[in-house]
Amino acid sequence: MRHVKIKQFVLLLGLLLSTAWGNANGFTVIDGHSHIAIKEANVHAEPKGSTINASISGHTLMVSFSQNIGQVAVEITTTTGVTVDCLSTMTPTGFQCYITDAGDYVVTFTLSNGDEYYGEFTVTD
Repeated sequence: MRHVKIKQFVLLLGLLLSTAWGNANGFTVIDGHSHIAIKEANVHAEPKGSTINASISGHTLMVSFSQNIGQVAVEITTTTGVTVDCLSTMTPTGFQCYITDAGDYVVTFTLSNGDEYYGEFTVTD
């Protein structure tokens, strides 16, 4: 169990550092991880997009939340709208998702208050 917590800590630390080193366009490659810029889609309350950190490395999408923003629904779709994966997670935490096919994707984050954020990314072989 301790080994798993260490892995999670290292993953979260890596994602947070990637975000800190990001440039103004929100696209940076550090150690093979491409940072994904998180944008507001539908926000009614105080913006929380900066608490969502995402990056892609090959076929692996990595996401972490730097604050407790409650329950978050996550949906990964192709740019044509086909759902690839859906999950719900409590924050602050992180997760990884393996995407089998190369192509262009959108990850959407919906907070419990209805606020939505999204990021666009490309999976390459």
